[in-house]
This record gives sequence, structure tokens and C-alpha cells, in this order.
Amino acid sequence: MKLLSSVAAGFLLAFASLAWAASVDINSADAKALETLDGIGPSKAAAIVEYRSKNGPFKSAEDLGKVPGIGEATLSKNRSNITFGGKAAAKPADKKDGK
Repeated sequence: MKLLSSVAAGFLLAFASLAWAASVDINSADAKALETLDGIGPSKAAAIVEYRSKNGPFKSAEDLGKVPGIGEATLSKNRSNITFGGKAAAKPADKKDGK
């Protein structure tokens, strides 16, 4: 019986870790979802959302590194948990002819 409960506990831990390591689409995630990434708290999540709204969608982890406060250590911890597929706000168009 003890072995059975140990095996069941092992399965529960395995499934919990899979749920925790779910991928986050960096181009469509809101700040709360971004906070699930390792080393990303409220201020870094807000900086990611702000950068994305001003500059358009991220194409790679290197683009994410352009966000103030996001360094190589944070990128390394999260490379396997981030994707770049979703639609973010389009990069603002330059105004031409005063329009």
C-alpha cells in the first residue's frame, strides 16, 4: 500500500510540474501570464507588455532581450517555455503627410 501511495504521489508531482512549465506566447500573453515565467515579476511583465505595444511582436528570444530588465540569465531560464506565435498589437505606423 505504501508503494502504491508513493507511485501515486510521483504521478501527481509529474503532472503538476508539466502544468507549471506550460508555454507562454510572449506576443499574446497578458502581464499576469508573463509572471508565470521564471524571474518575471510584475514590473518585468509590465515592461514586456509596454515594449511589445510600442515596437510590435517579438520574433525571437533575442528581441525579448531588448526589454529593459530582461537579461541573458532570464532568457536562458525561459527559452524552452516561451513561444512567439500570437498576435500582438501592431507596431504603430509612422504618420505621413500630417495624417
